[in-house]
Amino acid sequence: MTRTRQWLYAWLLLAPAMSLLALFTHYPAVANLWHSFYSTPKGARPAVWVGADNYVQLAEDPIFWKALVNNFGYALGTIPASIALALLMAMWVHGKVAGRGFLRLAYFTPTILPMIAVANIWLFFYTPEYGLLEQFTKGLGFASHNWLGSQSTALACLMLVTVWKEAGFFMIFYLAALQSMSPHLAEAAAIEGASRWYFFRRVTFPLLMPVTLFVLVNAVINAFRLVDHIVVMTRGGPDNATALLLYYIYEIGFRFWDSAYAAALTMVLLVILGLAALFQFVVLEKRTHYQ
Repeated sequence: MTRTRQWLYAWLLLAPAMSLLALFTHYPAVANLWHSFYSTPKGARPAVWVGADNYVQLAEDPIFWKALVNNFGYALGTIPASIALALLMAMWVHGKVAGRGFLRLAYFTPTILPMIAVANIWLFFYTPEYGLLEQFTKGLGFASHNWLGSQSTALACLMLVTVWKEAGFFMIFYLAALQSMSPHLAEAAAIEGASRWYFFRRVTFPLLMPVTLFVLVNAVINAFRLVDHIVVMTRGGPDNATALLLYYIYEIGFRFWDSAYAAALTMVLLVILGLAALFQFVVLEKRTHYQ
């Protein structure tokens, strides 16, 4: 087979995937950028070129900045906790522990539950006066508290739901990576007298870096795409305390029907995710060891 035929054969194999990627990812992103420089068409009034007006409005929008700050706080509160808990659970169920199969199933169960079902379950937990959390705190002698109705606790309550749901999903990847490691590494370290913590820090965790990078990318994406839980549990309240960026885009686009401004907000979200992915693959990739 000549080089030209090999080249043509390779591109033919890539064509279906590249077509789908261009049709459902690249084209919508470019179209969204173009739409963000136009006004929203309403009735008989067509869209007109407004330049950077939507971005000027965005810079002067206090709710946008509130949602952005909330989202970064939400990401910082959920990403490290989810990954750390997933790794801890994977290490636990990877060892020789009684009921290991049941524990793995229990840890993974929140992942397979629908998002709306999870939100309704936790909505009952947080219900004032008679919710499960209220019953527990009352038993400890604390006063009743509206967990989702208070600005000081509403966002933290959403973070707890996210960590509970995502940790089991990330655990599966860590568990698969741990099971693929050679047992001879631990045996050699034990012969040399290395402690478990030293072995984890110097051997296990570095070998888990490819999985950690993959999990981190997914965790960052998940932290900026939450809508379901907010719609069911708080609707962005109280006073926008739980309004995250994608939920705000959803409200602008589908509640207030301002698609042009929603497109500008979406471009901000895409830039944030792009910069985060670039940092992860450029900086963390250098510290990643592939077996």
